[in-house]
Amino acid sequence: MLGKIKLLLKNDNILSLLGNVVVAVFGLLSFFVLARILPIKDLGEWVLFITAGNFIEMMRFGITRTAIIRFLSGSKEEERQKFIGSNWVISIKSTLIIIGILWLTLILLKSRIEFSGYYLFFMWYPVLSIINLPFNNAISILSADLKFREILFLRLFNNATFVGFLAFYYFYQTADINIILYAYLIINVATSAISMYYKWDGWNYIKKATKNTNKIILNFGKYTTGTLIGSNLLKSADIFIIGLSPFLKAEGVALFSIPIKLTEILEIPVRSFLSTVFPHMSKASIENNLEEVKRLFYSYAGALSFIFLPVIALCFIFAEELCIILGGREYVSAANIFRVFCIYGMLIPIDRLTGVALDSINKPRQNFFKVIYMVIANVIGDIIAVFVITAIFPSVPVTEVLMMVAMATIIMTIIGVIVGFHFLNKEISIQFDKIFIIGWKFFKQNIRKFSFLKI
Repeated sequence: MLGKIKLLLKNDNILSLLGNVVVAVFGLLSFFVLARILPIKDLGEWVLFITAGNFIEMMRFGITRTAIIRFLSGSKEEERQKFIGSNWVISIKSTLIIIGILWLTLILLKSRIEFSGYYLFFMWYPVLSIINLPFNNAISILSADLKFREILFLRLFNNATFVGFLAFYYFYQTADINIILYAYLIINVATSAISMYYKWDGWNYIKKATKNTNKIILNFGKYTTGTLIGSNLLKSADIFIIGLSPFLKAEGVALFSIPIKLTEILEIPVRSFLSTVFPHMSKASIENNLEEVKRLFYSYAGALSFIFLPVIALCFIFAEELCIILGGREYVSAANIFRVFCIYGMLIPIDRLTGVALDSINKPRQNFFKVIYMVIANVIGDIIAVFVITAIFPSVPVTEVLMMVAMATIIMTIIGVIVGFHFLNKEISIQFDKIFIIGWKFFKQNIRKFSFLKI
């Protein structure tokens, strides 16, 4: 038994899974504490700070991250150093542009921003973006190199330290959102310092950047940036639009964030296995082995769908209990919102795998348009639910409005599955039924070996 556990801990999929579990579990723990020590208004502002920050992260690293993972997968050492240097140069420039835009906006619209719930974001995200640059670049390079132990260490340090601070703060201090923010910034400084000390972020290769490698990354990144921004908007647009509503306000954001956090648990296996399958699919594509690309697509999309079935069923049944555990009894009304997200959860594996497959065969443009269609559908649905419905029926309960927002997520994901499969089928000729046939065989084969989802 001990030998099998050691073998599992050497498996890239398992290490990647553990890394994503660490982020999700500690994210839930931090939210668990914050929901109990912060007033609902402050909690809403914190959620807006994190959500808007994650959105900008996608803008910054969407340009480089997917491109770096793809091009480092098969590059030689000299070329590798040039790509890593270009990664730093582009990341620094994009960060400075974003900082300038945010602080200029804050100066020009300060009075409005201070009362909107977004003040923390406009004031402090620019500082965070500088602090966590080495940390984020390290994650990109380590992902390309399949060094999931190092990624696990960085994420564990970053998240566990913050949760440890919150636990101490919960028992010994009165709540102050500013002190929590300062601690969050200091912890990110420490994480970036570790990344630079071990040179995991590749800062020593900045001078190796060339115009050619810059151009290669930017050409690939112009689509993946849009794709990642769009992917982030698929989740964060709900929060942004709810936060802008005079009917729902920050309190609506806090209520909706409970099922959002719970839904992140459902995404853990998908994020984990995508981070390991993407480099392998890219390598197969570069070697023109499209049959291997198809095998990986069928196996992962199908097997993950079968994993989700019992998990979704349990989440649906125990929705009230899960909402109470995470946020407390005052958030039990979020249970039905979470049930709607459970239906969305069943569509996640196939939707995400079509996108990854398109990027791996060097078709980021098609993946970009797939995501754009989804974003448009989601935003239209959110606007109808949050503004149109509440204008026509001003007495509609807040929870029912939020359920309609969640339903828009289901519709946009169905659109994503259809469009993504259409684009992918045109490139490598795939069959929908094989997802479940090959996926089931793959699932049974690996579950017996107690080394599930080994590539």
